[in-house]
Amino acid sequence: MLIWFLPVFLVLLMIGLPVVFGLLLAPGALLVLDGSARDLPVLYRNLYNGIDSFPLMALPFFMLAGEIMNRGGITTRLVEFSQAFMGHLRGGLAHVNILSSILFAGLSGSAVADTSALGSTLIPAMEKNGYSRKFAAAITAASSVIGPIIPPSGIMIIYAYVMGESVAALFLAGIVPGIMVGVGLMVMVRLMADRYDLPKAERIVKKGQTITTREAYVAWGLIRINIAGLLYGLSGLFEAGDQINGWIMFAVLLLVAHGICAYIKSQVSADFRVVCKKAVAPLQTPIIILGGILAGVMTPTEASAIAVAYALIVSFFILKSMSLKDLWPVIARSALASSAVLLLVGAAVAFKTVVSLSYAPQILTEAILSLSENPLVLLFLINMLLFIVGMFLDAGPAIIILGPILGPIFTELGVHPVHFAIIMSVNLTVGLATPPMGLVLFVASTVSREKVETISKAILPFLAVEVIVIFLITYIPAISMTIPRLTGFVQ
Repeated sequence: MLIWFLPVFLVLLMIGLPVVFGLLLAPGALLVLDGSARDLPVLYRNLYNGIDSFPLMALPFFMLAGEIMNRGGITTRLVEFSQAFMGHLRGGLAHVNILSSILFAGLSGSAVADTSALGSTLIPAMEKNGYSRKFAAAITAASSVIGPIIPPSGIMIIYAYVMGESVAALFLAGIVPGIMVGVGLMVMVRLMADRYDLPKAERIVKKGQTITTREAYVAWGLIRINIAGLLYGLSGLFEAGDQINGWIMFAVLLLVAHGICAYIKSQVSADFRVVCKKAVAPLQTPIIILGGILAGVMTPTEASAIAVAYALIVSFFILKSMSLKDLWPVIARSALASSAVLLLVGAAVAFKTVVSLSYAPQILTEAILSLSENPLVLLFLINMLLFIVGMFLDAGPAIIILGPILGPIFTELGVHPVHFAIIMSVNLTVGLATPPMGLVLFVASTVSREKVETISKAILPFLAVEVIVIFLITYIPAISMTIPRLTGFVQ
């Protein structure tokens, strides 16, 4: 009888019951009806155990870091930085929108935050420059799905916890797929530019840019450290510095980085340099997170706490864009969002317990394998299933419900767990922008004051690009697995 937990859960969702209560009520009621009421303590005990987790602490910390950076006025700086690089292309502001989403993904890891923050800035600007409002809203919604793919990613933290995978491995596996989605959208914009007569643009660099002396010095030092660090990392890949003391080598590379910066300085305008310097401090957040994890200095949870500390230092002391009175609303918003997600994860762990008691994974495995034993065919069918699920269910709950059922099936078929995690995460993330119930469509509609139906039609070409990327990720594992393997997080 317990096998009916999923239909009962879906019925509860359809009548409007919140997901977290449905996750508890459906299996709980069936345990009672099945005469297994003695197992109810397992249900609520796992609710607490599901939340009481050190790795899961990364989630509220990343949310708080994103809130602080967003409240600190980072969005405007990222947009200006993107405009300086891509504003001159045909359909320039559309490219700026996509690049801003790629950069913003390294700060927030949330599609909704991306749509809300960037949409409120870029949609009016695009409309003012000759783009239709529906096109501006559509490209904003389509590019916002990059947020949960490029690290840090909330849904990957949830998947890693529920399925027992490495957060660091999933973060690294998401880098190339996220960039591919962004590049694919840019290619589509370029193909549409002539056909739809998208506005031409010139390189947009605001004149008379100013920057404080403190921030200028910080940016000066960080740029050189970043370049030297990149060169040092590349030298390590090619085993160039094995016999040289690391610190001496890094000092030499700092001099090389200074020379590179001096050459670039002679080639660009003063205003362009200021725009780039103003973006340096915010863009250190993903570098700190990934750099610390890759260097083995910190775990993802510790990296999330360091990201919060860095966000506070940048906002309060470097940019001086926040005051103490701004901090409480930021903490309150982060606490509410985190508590909702953590309660959902705890309920999902309890739900997972009943899933195992019901033998649903074994039954579903037999049903799926009866269709075909070819992993390539099954991956195609599962992509279709996930795409449909993503139209109606948010990515977090969908991962929590389907991950424990589908993950073991494909692991047994020879699909690497991290590879399947990326397939599932990217597919369900794209579902956030898929009609009829994609969450970011409604956020884009609110920000742009355009009907959801109109945005849904305009977004279809961009969704086609994202679907192509999903299938490339699915059938070419090296796209997502190369970086984790090179860094040793996946064998």
